[in-house]
Amino acid sequence: MRTEVKSTCCYCGVGCGVLIETEDGAITGLRGDPEHPANRGRLCTKGASLHQTVDSTYRLFFPEMRARRGETGQRVSWGQALDDAAERFADTIRQHGPDSVAFYISGQLLTEDYYVFNKLAKGLIGTNNVDTNSRLCMSSAVAGYKQTLGADAPPCSYADILNAKVIFISGANPAIAHPIVFRYIEDARAANPDLKIIVADPRRTETAEIADLHLPIKPGSDIALFNGMLHVLMAEDLLDQCYIDAHTSGFAELAGIAKNYPPERVAELCGIPAEAIVQAARWFGASKASLSLYCQGLNQSVHGTHNNVGIIHLHLATGQIGKPGAGPFSLTGQPNAMGGREVGGLSNLLSAHRDLANPEHRAEVARLWGVSDVPAKPGKSAVDLFKALKSGEIKAVWIACTNPAQSLPNQAGVREALRAADYVVLQETYGNTDTAEFADLLLPASGWGEKHGTVTNSERCITRVRSAVAAPGEARHDWEVAVDFARRLGQKLGRDDVDRLFPYADPEAIFDEHRESTRGRDLDITGLSYALLETQGPQQWPFPAGASAGKVRLYEDRRFPTADGRARFIPIEHQPVAEITTPEFPISLLSGRMRDQWHGMSRTGTVPRLFNLEDEPLLAMHPCDMRHRGLASGDLARVSNGRGEMTVRVSERAGLVKGRAWMPMHWGGQFMNSPGANAVASDAIDPYSQQPELKHAAVQIAKLDLPYPLAVLRRCASQSEALALLQRARTMLSAFPYVTVGLYGRTSPLVVLRGAAGEPVADAHLLALDRLFGLDGDDGAIVYVDATRRINKKAIAQDGRLLGVRLAGETLAQAWLKQAMAEDELDASLIRFALAPTAKPPVSMVARNIVCKCADVSDDQIQKELAHGADLPQLQQTLKCGTFCGSCVPDIKRMVAAHPPNMAAAA
Repeated sequence: MRTEVKSTCCYCGVGCGVLIETEDGAITGLRGDPEHPANRGRLCTKGASLHQTVDSTYRLFFPEMRARRGETGQRVSWGQALDDAAERFADTIRQHGPDSVAFYISGQLLTEDYYVFNKLAKGLIGTNNVDTNSRLCMSSAVAGYKQTLGADAPPCSYADILNAKVIFISGANPAIAHPIVFRYIEDARAANPDLKIIVADPRRTETAEIADLHLPIKPGSDIALFNGMLHVLMAEDLLDQCYIDAHTSGFAELAGIAKNYPPERVAELCGIPAEAIVQAARWFGASKASLSLYCQGLNQSVHGTHNNVGIIHLHLATGQIGKPGAGPFSLTGQPNAMGGREVGGLSNLLSAHRDLANPEHRAEVARLWGVSDVPAKPGKSAVDLFKALKSGEIKAVWIACTNPAQSLPNQAGVREALRAADYVVLQETYGNTDTAEFADLLLPASGWGEKHGTVTNSERCITRVRSAVAAPGEARHDWEVAVDFARRLGQKLGRDDVDRLFPYADPEAIFDEHRESTRGRDLDITGLSYALLETQGPQQWPFPAGASAGKVRLYEDRRFPTADGRARFIPIEHQPVAEITTPEFPISLLSGRMRDQWHGMSRTGTVPRLFNLEDEPLLAMHPCDMRHRGLASGDLARVSNGRGEMTVRVSERAGLVKGRAWMPMHWGGQFMNSPGANAVASDAIDPYSQQPELKHAAVQIAKLDLPYPLAVLRRCASQSEALALLQRARTMLSAFPYVTVGLYGRTSPLVVLRGAAGEPVADAHLLALDRLFGLDGDDGAIVYVDATRRINKKAIAQDGRLLGVRLAGETLAQAWLKQAMAEDELDASLIRFALAPTAKPPVSMVARNIVCKCADVSDDQIQKELAHGADLPQLQQTLKCGTFCGSCVPDIKRMVAAHPPNMAAAA
């Protein structure tokens, strides 16, 4: 029977609703939920492909215990696995104290999962060593809101984007990282041509392309920019002095600082024209509704908290908060980073936005949980947690739903820490992440489409997540695993209150306890229930008992959750990045996101078509920096500093200033022979938020002479076959100085390997490569060998179709071969061209571009439909192009208008 189940997307913090289609207990498709307030049916490329991530090839199906890390584990029962884990943790606690163990969890978890882990650590064990990968993305936003507004509460909603007159985007690239938010921005521009958009970003990003004013500031100069804009607001009488006097405190001290930031000085600090600073301030201050959107570019910095504070100052100084279209809007990185913060899922927080350092708050939570006390000693935040693991201060760590062996900075240190740990538990959906190699115990967890509970998105909107299908094998829900472990651990520690502490039979019971913890707090949700979320849909907090709806916009009453009810200005000064470039390390390496991939790609990296836009790790550089190093696009380079190095292919890319390079953060050890950008990323942290400076590192880039290239392209019959082959291909990641493996495909999925060596690869090694990819037979084989030029190529055809190609010594044809094999369009008469030394395809092949990435629709498909008289609605109905995120609709309209009959009619 075919059904649809309401749920949410599990990627970014936009929190889009989805309708999961199931049939006979399996997920068969999905579409955007037209009733969900976050997206109204729209989905981005990643979200639209979610149903293609449910392939079970890399899933963990049952608990595994390892005698030695990195080796195949032994299947054990859940009882045996959790008893062993409880005994190991109990022994460690008895010998070394509660702070000798730690939990490292994830913004991918549901709120109920988060709540139980927090209670397990702080309520049962008595340690505050529970932190989350949200520390890496949102903790500076938390600290910035709390320092200025008094609480971690984004005051805005997506509706404010449509009401804004000026949108100031700083340290964010929503066109790529939050595509549905970007659609709202495009909608706002279409509805109001007078809308001004300002983008501050060291790189000219996809978002900056639509800006009226782009400010390509030097990395780390955000505070100087904000103080400079405040200087202009003061000088040109653009302040709301009445608002400042009545509703804020501390402005006089900040104003004294801002006087020292005239546009001319700020221009030097930021590397942008003084006139641009003045223009940005004027637009912001003169507008009737100024909205700021910001994300990791502000957060991931050693002064990330004060970066956030600086942009919030602009709103307080102009009264641009608590009204439609105005306010400081932090865009959450992960799908439930907000929910985790709500239940105290950080080492310095407690449930309902309580502060661990506050004795009254600790006492309140202790009473709620029925324990004698909550420990006062601060817990270890993410970076320090792994340093303590390395030093031996922490002996055992439980990692759930995250991949620190890729995502944390200074990967060499992180991996040393995991190797040094006495005991590592990994609770995961997938068994092939980089972190899995370091685990003593692997516990299978339910994944997207299988989980149930709640999540909170960037605009404080809580959505009920429902299970569409059962988890495979013996996989269990995260909250179930934590509760079962807590009961077993409590018994081994001699606690007689463990059943009372963890009485939960379902996630609703956990939600109800969490709900009660919020009573009277800034995020009061005592008026919410599963039943209400089921019947009335997603709701924003606060939603106290007796309310009929949540709060769309905060601080409309101009009262703030501070001791005196006033928002606070904080005296902040310009600070440099953690690492200033030097002659030894002269390049600023910036990191960011790709549109079609998510984090470490444990989910998106299983979908071939999500590689079609970018299928290889590339380092983007300014052409002057490339020429200085003798580099051309396609060359290989070593990127290095004192923490580590990586080998990567370089590409000239528009939008970069000289001295800056850029690389996506997604690529890691599953796809290349290094941990990726985080091999060189700095683990210096912000003193207030403890968030590391992941966005910037000083590096050296040097050309590598690896003149002998390799490429293998292998077509597979199914996604499962491709994933199994990809996993085998990963064994080659240490075989050559440069190797990448990945996927590609549309009609047929491909596995692609690229490599390079300093000298020709021996025939025996080529044969091993052929065997691995199933290209070692003679049947249907075409071979080309040029011993003089040391070129060795082989193609295998099967039933008149090209099955695979291995190129060694010369790989020019790989680019067009990818498309030909993915489209299955290289017929038998053209297979010989697979070994041709040319970068150009046969003339009979059609070069195509993918217009709609969400529906994977190419320009030639659209042209064929246009030739049959289709218009835009018919194209959308037939091909589904332009029906997901909508970003391709302008391009499709241009194609429709440019079709000859339509042009003639218009004339």
